[in-house]
Amino acid sequence: PQWYPSRVGLQLERNGPYLKDSINIQSLAVSSIITLYFTDLGQQVSWTTFFLTEYTGPLLIYLLFYIRLSTIYDQVESTKNFRHPVVHLACFCHCLHYIRRLLEILFVHKFSGEHTPLKNMIKGCAFYWGFTSWIAYYINHPRYTPPSFGHKQVSFAALAFLMCEAGNHFINVALAHQNHSGSKACFPSPTYNPFTWLFLLVSCPNYTYEIGSWISFTVMTQTLPAGIFAFLMVIQMSLWAQKKHKLYLKRFYPEVRRKAAMIPIIF
Repeated sequence: PQWYPSRVGLQLERNGPYLKDSINIQSLAVSSIITLYFTDLGQQVSWTTFFLTEYTGPLLIYLLFYIRLSTIYDQVESTKNFRHPVVHLACFCHCLHYIRRLLEILFVHKFSGEHTPLKNMIKGCAFYWGFTSWIAYYINHPRYTPPSFGHKQVSFAALAFLMCEAGNHFINVALAHQNHSGSKACFPSPTYNPFTWLFLLVSCPNYTYEIGSWISFTVMTQTLPAGIFAFLMVIQMSLWAQKKHKLYLKRFYPEVRRKAAMIPIIF
């Protein structure tokens, strides 16, 4: 009784899966005696709080570097050096990405679980906030040098970034409104919207668009920190995609069996 419900983990067997809150104990009992194993899951936070905290940080942190605070950059250099247009464009794209994510958390996403350990939120914030500080510091630095191929490179990468952002949004909307026939869920199918046609090739197109956004952002700004972040995102997204793909194969085998997890042919 000293732990609140979301902190309590109950299992039917040691090291087994945790029982969902919606399960009725009576439905599990095969006899008059049932054994449950208790685990303290630690401090918990809601998934909404988790993502809002994780994504609000990068949005605000980047803007602090963009306005070139005197505590971060030398004010003499800041006033003398002209800002290349890509610096403003990068700020717009970065803010757009996280504003979209925040709005989707509030109005689009549906979470299968209600809570997650607080330590996961701390690790997530450290990763996103830390990399945002590193990326923003270089892009907004008075001595920042623009991309090698100039306007063409910036324009092409910015267009690709916006397309990936739009695709990510439409895929998330499609996943949140999956078709149902009776009590059986169906894997989302492409619609008249061209951004959803990626469902024909991969089972996790939202991850495909996500890494596309960060690769485009890297090309647009041509900075090493953005490239390292994009590389790590590719690794993490591929791991998540493989895990989800296996679950989809169990639930929607005929529809998913010929699809790749995240990138056609490669993953």
